[in-house]
Amino acid sequence: MLKKVLIANRGEIAVRIIRACAEMNIRSVAIYTEPDRYGLHVKRADEAYSLGEDPLAGYLDPARIVNLAVETGCDAIHPGYGFLSENAEFARLCEHKGVTFIGPSSKVIHKMGDKTQARDSMRAAGVPITPGSEGNLASLEEALALASDIGYPVMVKATSGGGGRGIRRCDSPDELKTQYPRVISEATKAFGSAEVFMEKCIVNPRHIEVQVLADSQGNAVHLFERDCSIQRRNQKLIEIAPSPQLTPEQRQYIGNLAVKAAEAVGYVNAGTVEFLLSGNEVYFMEMNTRVQVEHTITEAITGVDIVREQLRIAAGLPLSYRQHDIQYRGYALQFRINAEDPKNDFLPSFGRITHYYAPGGPGVRVDTAIYTGYEIPPYYDSMCLKLVVWALTWEEVIARGKRALDDMRLHGIKTTAAYYQQILDHPDFKDGTFDTSFVPSHPELLNYSTKRDPSEVALAIAATIAAHAGW
Repeated sequence: MLKKVLIANRGEIAVRIIRACAEMNIRSVAIYTEPDRYGLHVKRADEAYSLGEDPLAGYLDPARIVNLAVETGCDAIHPGYGFLSENAEFARLCEHKGVTFIGPSSKVIHKMGDKTQARDSMRAAGVPITPGSEGNLASLEEALALASDIGYPVMVKATSGGGGRGIRRCDSPDELKTQYPRVISEATKAFGSAEVFMEKCIVNPRHIEVQVLADSQGNAVHLFERDCSIQRRNQKLIEIAPSPQLTPEQRQYIGNLAVKAAEAVGYVNAGTVEFLLSGNEVYFMEMNTRVQVEHTITEAITGVDIVREQLRIAAGLPLSYRQHDIQYRGYALQFRINAEDPKNDFLPSFGRITHYYAPGGPGVRVDTAIYTGYEIPPYYDSMCLKLVVWALTWEEVIARGKRALDDMRLHGIKTTAAYYQQILDHPDFKDGTFDTSFVPSHPELLNYSTKRDPSEVALAIAATIAAHAGW
């Protein structure tokens, strides 16, 4: 088993990994830059090391992180998600230095991170893909010719992209002429590569992803699917497991496709295969070669600790489960509580948390690194916590979600929590009939009023009076 793991990340995912290490008697090492000096992951790890003043540079320096792991006696590195988690060079450096990378090999990361290579691999394995370019586009003229052939609308995508960036929809030749250079520019700035490709745009699909686990002994399983159709500008807001929109036959089919995809590229560790569903058609979209933000809801319905399995697999141990051992029960929802103001075009709302009270009760889980007094820095993702609820039925999980959102108190910043209450109340969501167009199709859900509990107002007034009175 692993003895000491450096966590090359921050925030809630770093805390999540630290907790898994503690349960497995593995020593944890945190890293941080100056804005994270008082971060919860720094407080909770067995050891913590500063990477300097710059908010981002240290988290994005593969050589420095790997060298620190070696210097501090770590035998493994867990990359979490974001930052360097899908950086093939980072994994390659780990391999070169003899440090176990908790994830797939650098070759697999490179292959699945290059969207054209990933499409080629899936095509060869018999996994259906969307119509599009055979490889990277060489010019605007080639893009225009291909779009004319497969039909508009089309999506121009960064080959090395991810996280919803480097993607533009084009509904006409004029839009393609405008957006093509913009995607190249965005891809170059965000991913250091100007390569782009094209896919047929599947209009208003359902976004379904499947969690897979694979060990170094050749065993691979899926942990059923998650529905990520509730999203805004390609960014997920609410995730659901399992999807209330799939039949048992579809669930089995798409799960088997995901395992086939993992086996086709020799995948090892935890990963997610993402699909688009249009009617009865299923299309491979991409594979995320890391733990997902929303792994929580899969854990909720299956009872499988995905991060624990990651650590076991990295230590060379076989999977704890075979496919027939894995069952799911009930439904789970994850709400990404972002520090954003939905009423102001989701403008980030960073700042000091003056009061935080976590929701609780049966079937409620919170993954976060915030606390009362914590100041959310403006340098990172706006997600400040993940609220997860589980219940036996779809109706019960919606009710529990509404109750948990109402239980939570998070003051000092604006968040997306009240907006999610509106989504849960919408008839289409309650009926389980929604796709990726749900959020843009319902701008009226932003017309909610923010209610304040009278007792909270009274407490605030009393505190103000006390301060002025010098109590």
